[in-house]
Amino acid sequence: MKILLVTRGSMGDVFPYLRLAAELKKRGHEVTLSLPRIFDREGKETGVRYVLQAMDDIAGMIEGTPGTKSLLEWTRRVIDSQFDELIPLLEENDLLIAANTEFAAPSIAEYLGKPCVRTAYGPFIPGRRIPPPVFPYPKPNPVFRPVLLWKLLNIGLNLMVKKTLNKHRLELGMLPIHDQGEYAPINTDNFLIYSKYLGNVDYGWKYKWNIGGYCFNDTFPYDSEELVKLLTFIKKDARPAVWFSLGSCYADNRDRFADMLYAICAKLDYKLVVSCGWWNVGANLQNNSNLFRVEKPIPHKLIFPHCDAIIHHGGAGTTHSAARSGRPQMIVPLLLDQFYWAHRVKELGIGPGGINIKRITKGQLERKVVDVITNPYYREKADSIGILIRNEDGLENFCRHIESYQSQAARVRERA
Repeated sequence: MKILLVTRGSMGDVFPYLRLAAELKKRGHEVTLSLPRIFDREGKETGVRYVLQAMDDIAGMIEGTPGTKSLLEWTRRVIDSQFDELIPLLEENDLLIAANTEFAAPSIAEYLGKPCVRTAYGPFIPGRRIPPPVFPYPKPNPVFRPVLLWKLLNIGLNLMVKKTLNKHRLELGMLPIHDQGEYAPINTDNFLIYSKYLGNVDYGWKYKWNIGGYCFNDTFPYDSEELVKLLTFIKKDARPAVWFSLGSCYADNRDRFADMLYAICAKLDYKLVVSCGWWNVGANLQNNSNLFRVEKPIPHKLIFPHCDAIIHHGGAGTTHSAARSGRPQMIVPLLLDQFYWAHRVKELGIGPGGINIKRITKGQLERKVVDVITNPYYREKADSIGILIRNEDGLENFCRHIESYQSQAARVRERA
């Protein structure tokens, strides 16, 4: 089968697709992968055919909070480039697999008469039970009910994308869409790339959907010497070890928070590992007996099981990696679905609630750190959920789902 994969964003968005592409090629499929330019090296390392997108300034969009005008302009340029780039690519392929943020993908698949699998790292399907994961209101509210919040989200989404989408649809001789929030899930196969044990689902969803578990990427190249140094630091004594990372997210308060966290760990005699990420978090800190700064990406699978707690930004990938390790976690949500995952961590009992990086005081943070390290309830719950996630095999589940299209096509040919 010939398969086109399309995604964009940061490491948490792209790395599962890199792993999926490599696995599909290994299983005998012809794979083409559309990637942001900043992942050129990683694309080469997959060994699959890949193309680089024209619009990929994700780092520029992450830095600070973009204004409404700049966000609209960026989104419209991305949609324009999607129509220009993906139509000729999909013409060569049998199946399109695209992230839910590739807004043009469902229209392009419809135009070419190709099936489209639309992926999401959270419950990004309009429903009655679960609020939109991109809103900082993850809990059901008696006033702001999920249905109302989804309507508000769709209004905003349509303001962002509908005019541009319909411009291209008109050029292609297609009817206009009236609501992208309804059109996309209705006209695609919605495959949710997260764990049913960590995220939740609305069994009343009226669209076609499946949930398969997270596609962990544990195979990307890393600096083995850096890993040895890190594990030596963590295992050198019995003191608790805390991991801290903001991933690829930008935060004005990142260094203030890292300095405060280090001072707390030094006071409590905990070891602190700071993953610098895209924005060199903890730039003011230097390695010592209580601190180790990780400056290059290393698979979480090799590190998290050796830590006593993971403090992080709440990206879907890091949340799943921490949960898989069976270690308690605490989330510092900054944007989008990170608030949803912070809520789920608390709701499942695998860590305390999310904390506000801008407002939390040193005293409040110290109490939170002590809680996540010493609370036996978190450890018990995290251990039990970790076992479930380790046995889930989201990559295999997704590959089988994709290969079901090959079986369907074979049956159609037989009937013809």
